[in-house]
Amino acid sequence: MKAKIILKHGLLAVAIAVVAFSPVLFFFLNKNSPALAPKTYIFEYGETASLGVPVRLKIPSINVDAALESVGLTPEGAVGVPKGINNAAWFDLSPRPGETGSAVIDGHYGWWKNNTPTVFNNLGKLRKGDKLYVQDETGVIVTFVVRESRKFNPGQDAAAVFASGDGKSHLNLITCDGAWNDTSKTYADRLVVFTDREVD
Repeated sequence: MKAKIILKHGLLAVAIAVVAFSPVLFFFLNKNSPALAPKTYIFEYGETASLGVPVRLKIPSINVDAALESVGLTPEGAVGVPKGINNAAWFDLSPRPGETGSAVIDGHYGWWKNNTPTVFNNLGKLRKGDKLYVQDETGVIVTFVVRESRKFNPGQDAAAVFASGDGKSHLNLITCDGAWNDTSKTYADRLVVFTDREVD
């Protein structure tokens, strides 16, 4: 049996539109962008009882060992981000990592006070074949393998980040990338790392 969640208001595009008001990053909906016109998207995934809530993300190749917060949508319709600069956040309207469909985890990019790096500063260094691990609240660990990294501009359609119709399990990681624009107070690019669940 599969559950369906229908989300409106251009959520797919919202998810990769990350802006930083130094040094905090957040996801926003640019209502003036034609690429973000209201749409309806359907996410399908398996029974949530099969896996617990994800609580930890480990990416050994870039030294990430982060607690996972659970976030939904803000009152403005934006995708939430972690409160802690060293934490990542699972978007809880996406599948749980390891379930069928595309789970989504986001994290901050940039430097904090005293030149402290945020959790996804080195996300762009991941390469095809690198592995990452998500642990749920019951201790179960699911392994994912990097398939590709892709950059998006703020107004670009990002349906591939959230939608998956192949019946498999994916995990997509999202953050900012590129040069900081002091005028617009944002980074130039949005980086998404696409991963697939490792098959035993």
